[in-house]
Amino acid sequence: MQHIDKGIYSFSTCWNIRKHDVGEAMIREIAELGFRQVELNYNVTKEMLTTIEPMIERGDIGISSVHNTFPHDPDPDYGTDSVLLGFEDEVKRQRAIELLVESAEYAHRYGAKAVVVHPGEVPFPEDISKDLGKLYHEDGPDSAKYRSKWAELMERREALSSGYVQKIIVSLDEVCNRAEAKGLDVRFGIETRSRPQQIPTLAEAKTIITALKGASVGIWYDTGHAIMMDRLGLYDSVGEMQGLMDDIVGVHIHETLGLSDHWCPYVYSKDMNFYDAYLPMIRRAQVKVYELKSACKPEEIHESHDLLMKKLEAAD
Repeated sequence: MQHIDKGIYSFSTCWNIRKHDVGEAMIREIAELGFRQVELNYNVTKEMLTTIEPMIERGDIGISSVHNTFPHDPDPDYGTDSVLLGFEDEVKRQRAIELLVESAEYAHRYGAKAVVVHPGEVPFPEDISKDLGKLYHEDGPDSAKYRSKWAELMERREALSSGYVQKIIVSLDEVCNRAEAKGLDVRFGIETRSRPQQIPTLAEAKTIITALKGASVGIWYDTGHAIMMDRLGLYDSVGEMQGLMDDIVGVHIHETLGLSDHWCPYVYSKDMNFYDAYLPMIRRAQVKVYELKSACKPEEIHESHDLLMKKLEAAD
């Protein structure tokens, strides 16, 4: 059953990739929701592309964006939670640059406007975000245990982040130069992340974008991740968002309940006002992508989209 046309809005394959082996079937299921465009996420394999590419060529589907590292790379060094563009090891850093340029080549070939980029992180010997999440739920963010673990995170983050940020700036500069030399007409959106040791904070994003002024780099504002980082205490997701309005490339649209993300806005939280704070960024973004988890049902996706459209129209 074909549902109402979602217009310029795109939809990430992260919603249904785990249940499909064949790319075409995965894309058709998304198209049946009324989406004319998709974001191909980092789990899409070269094998899946063999059946997706003919759909793109026929005009059955448009590609709004691809998510680095694309297509899927099984090496965790170049996965989504990695130092990536901030590697001190020059061989690894150069490999990360090559893979990002390759993602941009795919994006350009498919007519996509943007590549979503996880720039890097401050590495920790243990999974500190998991420890923080556990303390957040069990003891609460105001507890002494949580505050102590948070202070430990921030101490290491503040000591090391500027070095990684500088490496990321150098890497992105190389990426943009290579992309420009190849004539690739795409923008790179550095994404707000879901773990507090990851780069960038909104202030770090501003630093990176300002350093690369004139390059095709901007912010990819993932609303759900920003909400999560705000709750943990990393930054003010609404207040600091204003300073990045002119740098927006794209948005990931989803809501976070507690510290659980990728839910349909408004529908799961039952809060008809909270998510409104992020509407200005959604309005400004060139590329608007729903990034929802598989638990979100088609009827909930339609309901959430209808609510979002009504909210945006009312605010005009």
